[in-house]
Amino acid sequence: MLHGTMCVNQYGHLEIGGCDTVELANQFGTPLYVYDVELIRKRARSFVGAFQKAGMPGQVAYASKAFSSLAILQVINEEGLALDVVSGGELYTAMMAGFPPEKIHFHGNNKSPAEIEMALDYRVGCFVVDNFYELDILDQLCREKNVKVNILLRVTPGIEAHTHDYILTGQEDSKFGFDLNSGQAKHALDTALSSSFNVLGIHCHIGSQIFETTGFLLAIDKLFTHITQWKEEFQYEPTVVNVGGGFGIRYTETDAPLEPEDYVSAILTEVKKQAAENHITLPEVWIEPGRSLVGDAGTTLYSIGSTKEVIGVRKYVAVDGGMSDNIRPALYQAKYEALVANKAIHSDKEVVSIAGKACESGDMLIWNIPLAKTQPGDILAVFCTGAYGYSMASNYNRLPRPAVVFVENGQATLVVERESYQDIIKLDRPLYEVVKK
Repeated sequence: MLHGTMCVNQYGHLEIGGCDTVELANQFGTPLYVYDVELIRKRARSFVGAFQKAGMPGQVAYASKAFSSLAILQVINEEGLALDVVSGGELYTAMMAGFPPEKIHFHGNNKSPAEIEMALDYRVGCFVVDNFYELDILDQLCREKNVKVNILLRVTPGIEAHTHDYILTGQEDSKFGFDLNSGQAKHALDTALSSSFNVLGIHCHIGSQIFETTGFLLAIDKLFTHITQWKEEFQYEPTVVNVGGGFGIRYTETDAPLEPEDYVSAILTEVKKQAAENHITLPEVWIEPGRSLVGDAGTTLYSIGSTKEVIGVRKYVAVDGGMSDNIRPALYQAKYEALVANKAIHSDKEVVSIAGKACESGDMLIWNIPLAKTQPGDILAVFCTGAYGYSMASNYNRLPRPAVVFVENGQATLVVERESYQDIIKLDRPLYEVVKK
C-alpha cells in the first residue's frame, strides 16, 4: 500500500516526502491533494531512460489532462519532457508556466478556430489533427499567417485495449481520429500532404489504465501495414510514430501494471522490427504518459466527520470531500486503498464504507475497506488520486475545490490555493442588489 517516499514516522503517522500528513492537514486544511514530487521525477526519468537505453530518439510528452497546474508543468519541464495539451486553457497554463512552446503538442477532437489561432500565435511544436474540419481550418489559418506547421494525424487503429469501456479510444467506433480501416486516414494523409503542413507522422491512443503490452504491439503492427501502403502510394514515410499513453498504475492490490521501462522497451522493439521488415526508415517514437507520471504520486487527505451504522449491513464513515474532488468512483466505479493517517500502525480495525459529503447517494469513495477504528477529526489518506482528481474537480453543492501541496525532501509547498466561498461566486451576477444585514 505504501509507495514512493511514503513511510510511517515515529508518531505512527503517515509521512510523504518527509512531511507528516497530519501536520499537512492541520496547516493547509482538508480536503488536500498531496503530491510526492520525488516519485513524479522518478517516473519521468524511467520513461526517458528507457529511450536512452534503447539508443532510439523519441519524445516523452506529459498528458497534462491528468493534472494541470503551473507547478506541475514546471516540474515536467525540469525533467526534460514534452507536453500534451487538449484545450486553450491547458495551453494558456503551459505558457504561463514558462513551458517551451516548441515542446507542446496540441491535441483535441474539436479545437475551435480561436484555440487553433492561439496555438499558432504561441508557435506550438505540433498539432495532432483529429478530423477534416480541423484540417481545413488549420490550413486556412496557416495560409493567412503564411506559416507552415508540424502535424501528426490521429488515427483509430481498431484495437480495443483491455480496460474500462468508458476509456476505450482506439476502437473504430470512437469520437477520436481518422479511421484506418475505412480508408479515411489515407484520404486525410493525401489532403494533408497537399496542404500547408509538415506532416511528421501519425498518432494513435488505444485506451487507458493498460497493464500489458499486447494492445500496443497490435496497434503498431496495424500502423505499419498502412505506412507501407502509403509509402507505395504517396512516397511518404513518417518521421514520427506516436503510440499515445494509457500505461496503467496500481490503485489496489488487484492491479499489476508493468514498470515504465517495460512498456517503452516493448514498444521500441516492435517499432524497430516493423520498420526493418517493411523497409521503412526508422521513425522517432513518441509516447504520452499522464496518469502513470502523477497518478500514484497523489494522495488526498480528508477529515473524518459523521458515521452511520446500518445494523447488519454496513457502517458509513463520512469525509469532508468526495465526488466534488474525486469523481472517478462515481464515473468509472474506480477503486482505491486508504488508511487513517494519524493511526497508520493501528491493528484494531473495522470494515467501513467511505462516504462523501455531496448530496448524492452515489457519492461513495470506497466500499467495504478495513480501517483503524475512526472518530471525528481523524485524517483519512486515500492513495493514488494524483490523476483526474483535481483536474476533474467541481463545485457541485458549491463545495470549494481543495488546495494542492507538493512535498519533497521534507519541504511542503502550496502550489494551488484552496478556493474560498468568495471564489465560488466571483463570476455570478445578481439580478438586483442585495441589502446586506
